[in-house]
Amino acid sequence: MAQPQQRSFRHASAIDKGKPLEEQFCLDQSIEFIDPAYTDEHVAAYPVEYLAGIDLYNQGEFHAAHDAWEERWMGEVGPEEKLFLQAMIQSAVAFHHLDIGRPGAARRMYQMAKEKFARLGKDVYMSLDLVGYQRQLDAALSWLTSGPDPREIPRPNVELPRITLLPGTNSLD
Repeated sequence: MAQPQQRSFRHASAIDKGKPLEEQFCLDQSIEFIDPAYTDEHVAAYPVEYLAGIDLYNQGEFHAAHDAWEERWMGEVGPEEKLFLQAMIQSAVAFHHLDIGRPGAARRMYQMAKEKFARLGKDVYMSLDLVGYQRQLDAALSWLTSGPDPREIPRPNVELPRITLLPGTNSLD
Protein backbone atom coordinates (compact mmCIF):
# COMPACT_ATOMS: atom_id res chain seq x y z
CA MET A 1 0.00 0.00 0.00
CA ALA A 2 1.41 3.40 -0.98
CA GLN A 3 2.11 5.90 1.74
CA PRO A 4 0.15 9.19 1.73
CA GLN A 5 1.78 12.13 0.03
CA GLN A 6 1.93 15.68 1.23
CA ARG A 7 3.00 18.90 -0.33
CA SER A 8 5.96 20.10 1.63
CA PHE A 9 7.80 23.38 1.72
CA ARG A 10 11.49 22.55 1.94
CA HIS A 11 13.70 24.91 3.90
CA ALA A 12 17.02 25.62 2.22
CA SER A 13 18.33 28.45 4.40
CA ALA A 14 17.18 31.17 6.74
CA ILE A 15 14.21 33.14 5.52
CA ASP A 16 15.08 36.30 3.60
CA LYS A 17 12.45 38.83 4.69
CA GLY A 18 13.10 40.80 1.50
CA LYS A 19 11.80 38.00 -0.74
CA PRO A 20 8.31 36.51 -0.91
CA LEU A 21 8.06 33.11 0.77
CA GLU A 22 6.78 31.57 -2.46
CA GLU A 23 10.20 32.29 -4.01
CA GLN A 24 12.06 30.76 -1.06
CA PHE A 25 10.13 27.51 -0.78
CA CYS A 26 9.15 25.08 -3.47
CA LEU A 27 6.43 22.48 -3.38
CA ASP A 28 8.04 19.07 -3.47
CA GLN A 29 5.42 16.46 -4.29
CA SER A 30 7.92 13.66 -4.83
CA ILE A 31 8.48 13.08 -1.11
CA GLU A 32 6.40 10.42 0.60
CA PHE A 33 5.46 10.81 4.23
CA ILE A 34 4.09 8.26 6.67
CA ASP A 35 2.52 10.97 8.84
CA PRO A 36 2.01 14.11 6.76
CA ALA A 37 1.74 17.41 8.62
CA TYR A 38 -0.99 18.67 6.27
CA THR A 39 -2.82 17.82 3.06
CA ASP A 40 -3.59 19.42 -0.29
CA GLU A 41 -6.85 20.64 1.25
CA HIS A 42 -4.83 22.61 3.81
CA VAL A 43 -2.53 23.96 1.09
CA ALA A 44 -5.58 25.32 -0.77
CA ALA A 45 -7.14 26.84 2.36
CA TYR A 46 -4.31 28.29 4.43
CA PRO A 47 -1.61 30.92 3.86
CA VAL A 48 1.80 29.77 2.66
CA GLU A 49 3.46 31.39 5.70
CA TYR A 50 1.45 29.20 8.08
CA LEU A 51 2.33 25.99 6.26
CA ALA A 52 5.98 26.98 5.79
CA GLY A 53 6.17 27.68 9.53
CA ILE A 54 4.79 24.21 10.25
CA ASP A 55 7.41 22.57 8.04
CA LEU A 56 10.23 24.57 9.57
CA TYR A 57 9.02 23.92 13.11
CA ASN A 58 8.76 20.18 12.48
CA GLN A 59 12.36 20.23 11.17
CA GLY A 60 13.54 21.89 14.40
CA GLU A 61 14.16 25.21 12.62
CA PHE A 62 12.39 27.19 15.34
CA HIS A 63 13.77 30.64 14.55
CA ALA A 64 12.91 30.23 10.86
CA ALA A 65 9.39 29.01 11.80
CA HIS A 66 9.06 32.17 13.89
CA ASP A 67 10.07 34.25 10.87
CA ALA A 68 7.50 32.57 8.59
CA TRP A 69 4.64 32.98 11.07
CA GLU A 70 5.72 36.53 11.92
CA GLU A 71 5.54 37.51 8.25
CA ARG A 72 1.87 36.53 8.24
CA TRP A 73 1.23 38.02 11.71
CA MET A 74 2.54 41.42 10.60
CA GLY A 75 0.15 41.53 7.64
CA GLU A 76 -3.58 42.10 7.32
CA VAL A 77 -5.04 39.39 9.55
CA GLY A 78 -8.01 39.34 11.87
CA PRO A 79 -7.66 39.54 15.65
CA GLU A 80 -8.15 35.80 16.31
CA GLU A 81 -5.58 34.77 13.71
CA LYS A 82 -3.17 37.41 15.04
CA LEU A 83 -3.50 36.03 18.58
CA PHE A 84 -3.11 32.44 17.34
CA LEU A 85 -0.01 33.29 15.29
CA GLN A 86 1.52 35.18 18.19
CA ALA A 87 1.07 32.10 20.41
CA MET A 88 2.66 29.90 17.72
CA ILE A 89 5.54 32.35 17.32
CA GLN A 90 6.17 32.42 21.05
CA SER A 91 6.06 28.63 21.33
CA ALA A 92 8.67 28.36 18.55
CA VAL A 93 10.82 31.06 20.14
CA ALA A 94 10.77 29.16 23.44
CA PHE A 95 12.56 26.26 21.73
CA HIS A 96 14.92 28.64 19.94
CA HIS A 97 15.92 30.15 23.29
CA LEU A 98 16.62 26.68 24.65
CA ASP A 99 18.77 25.95 21.59
CA ILE A 100 20.92 29.01 22.30
CA GLY A 101 21.19 28.41 26.04
CA ARG A 102 18.65 30.90 27.38
CA PRO A 103 16.25 28.87 29.57
CA GLY A 104 14.91 31.95 31.38
CA ALA A 105 13.81 33.52 28.10
CA ALA A 106 12.45 30.12 26.99
CA ARG A 107 10.33 29.92 30.13
CA ARG A 108 8.92 33.39 29.54
CA MET A 109 8.03 32.62 25.90
CA TYR A 110 6.42 29.32 26.96
CA GLN A 111 4.32 31.11 29.59
CA MET A 112 3.33 33.87 27.15
CA ALA A 113 2.33 31.31 24.50
CA LYS A 114 0.16 29.44 27.01
CA GLU A 115 -1.53 32.71 28.01
CA LYS A 116 -2.29 33.55 24.36
CA PHE A 117 -3.72 30.08 23.68
CA ALA A 118 -5.93 30.49 26.77
CA ARG A 119 -7.14 33.90 25.55
CA LEU A 120 -7.91 32.42 22.14
CA GLY A 121 -10.24 29.98 23.89
CA LYS A 122 -10.47 27.45 21.06
CA ASP A 123 -9.80 23.73 20.94
CA VAL A 124 -8.98 23.82 17.20
CA TYR A 125 -7.75 26.72 15.07
CA MET A 126 -6.55 26.59 11.47
CA SER A 127 -6.97 22.80 11.71
CA LEU A 128 -4.47 22.55 14.58
CA ASP A 129 -5.64 20.60 17.63
CA LEU A 130 -4.67 23.22 20.20
CA VAL A 131 -5.41 20.95 23.17
CA GLY A 132 -3.07 18.29 21.80
CA TYR A 133 -0.42 20.81 20.76
CA GLN A 134 -0.43 22.43 24.20
CA ARG A 135 -0.15 18.98 25.78
CA GLN A 136 2.99 18.43 23.69
CA LEU A 137 4.34 21.85 24.70
CA ASP A 138 3.73 21.08 28.36
CA ALA A 139 5.48 17.71 28.05
CA ALA A 140 8.51 19.38 26.47
CA LEU A 141 8.69 22.65 28.42
CA SER A 142 6.92 22.40 31.79
CA TRP A 143 10.24 21.54 33.45
CA LEU A 144 11.18 25.20 32.93
CA THR A 145 8.61 26.18 35.56
CA SER A 146 9.60 23.57 38.17
CA GLY A 147 11.96 25.90 40.03
CA PRO A 148 12.67 29.56 40.62
CA ASP A 149 15.60 29.71 38.18
CA PRO A 150 15.43 27.53 35.06
CA ARG A 151 19.19 27.95 34.57
CA GLU A 152 19.69 25.77 37.66
CA ILE A 153 17.39 22.97 36.45
CA PRO A 154 19.07 20.21 34.44
CA ARG A 155 17.54 20.08 30.96
CA PRO A 156 15.73 16.76 30.57
CA ASN A 157 15.72 14.73 27.40
CA VAL A 158 12.23 15.40 26.01
CA GLU A 159 10.42 14.73 22.78
CA LEU A 160 9.87 17.89 20.75
CA PRO A 161 6.33 18.69 19.64
CA ARG A 162 5.28 17.83 16.10
CA ILE A 163 2.59 19.83 14.36
CA THR A 164 0.09 17.81 12.35
CA LEU A 165 -3.10 19.43 11.11
CA LEU A 166 -6.46 17.73 11.57
CA PRO A 167 -8.49 16.75 8.49
CA GLY A 168 -10.71 19.52 7.16
CA THR A 169 -10.31 23.26 7.28
CA ASN A 170 -11.97 26.11 9.11
CA SER A 171 -12.41 29.70 8.05
CA LEU A 172 -10.20 32.46 9.34
CA ASP A 173 -11.60 35.51 11.12
